[in-house]
Amino acid sequence: MRKPGDLILGLGKSPSTCPRCGEVIERPVFRIEKPKLLIVEGKDEETFLGAFIAHLGLADIQVAEVGGKKNIRPALKAIAKEPPFSKVEALGVTRDADTDPSAAFKSVKAALAAAGLPSPKKPLHPVKGPPRVNVMILPSSDRKGALEDLCLEAIGRDPINTCVDEFFDCLQEKDLALPKKLSKAKVRVFLSSRQNPTLPLGLAALKGYWPFDNAAFEPLMKFLKSL
Repeated sequence: MRKPGDLILGLGKSPSTCPRCGEVIERPVFRIEKPKLLIVEGKDEETFLGAFIAHLGLADIQVAEVGGKKNIRPALKAIAKEPPFSKVEALGVTRDADTDPSAAFKSVKAALAAAGLPSPKKPLHPVKGPPRVNVMILPSSDRKGALEDLCLEAIGRDPINTCVDEFFDCLQEKDLALPKKLSKAKVRVFLSSRQNPTLPLGLAALKGYWPFDNAAFEPLMKFLKSL
């Protein structure tokens, strides 16, 4: 049973149905439980950043996924209306740059404004609150791409990375179309070389497959510590 302050943030997701019994399985309920809140796009980001936060020992940050970038605005508006939100000291938002990092940041700024929340002038430049707010565009504010690109940068010197590049070079040599989201495909090929090749990016972080101490993750580390 839902309690006061409970929210369902996966606004874009339909409830799933049990394939055996046919019963509807409702989306997980979210409740504000920590003084610092990080809003992310999806489950992969939530799991990955949760693992990174644990690696950094930042026990006061709670991560919540909203079911896609289109749900950042309605999720922020819903959260900001809840009484427990008044106790939140810091709010962080991450979003993939996709094809336009500038447009991605403007979208987050608009979402924060619509929720009546402080909005930074630039990514990685926190604005005073309450709550204190900071935004990070992934992989960075001046690069196209997503979290996967940051992970690929971090494993750039891994010996298997040569094999990953050779695989996609082979596709081109055979005049086969490359995947539309190349970085996501490269991450999948890289993970296929690990002990458990079936794990998604987020769960792979829990297994230690991404080198969190790599310099590529330093901006992300600073962002999380700024919350």
